Amino acid sequence: VQLQAFGGGLVQPGGCLRLSCAPSGRTFSGYTIGWFRQAPGKEREFVSAIGSDFRTVHDDSVKGRFTISRGNAKNTVYLQMNNLKPEVTAVYYCAADSRLPFGSGWFRAQSYDYVGQGTLVTVSS
Repeated sequence: VQLQAFGGGLVQPGGCLRLSCAPSGRTFSGYTIGWFRQAPGKEREFVSAIGSDFRTVHDDSVKGRFTISRGNAKNTVYLQMNNLKPEVTAVYYCAADSRLPFGSGWFRAQSYDYVGQGTLVTVSS
């Protein structure tokens, strides 16, 4: 599965962006999808994830500001990011796995079978 993340860009503090993640060649039906980010000089870190049963989890740092969801056709996963702050500037990656049960694995990018190329989000005035 090749994953494509898009929707990044430059936004001012307090602004919003919606990232999208879509697979090529198949649907996301039955997959757990996770979003991760990596800022310059930092480790990749968990942001949000959604299971095939629509269960969602968010890192505490983004709760109340970020929302992960599946599109109506279930073939796209979105990350709605509101009230953006400069500290969330990073490359955002989406990851997918068809057999990852809910648990600690959701929070580690290496647990997922597929990780796509990232999209850069820059929050700056």
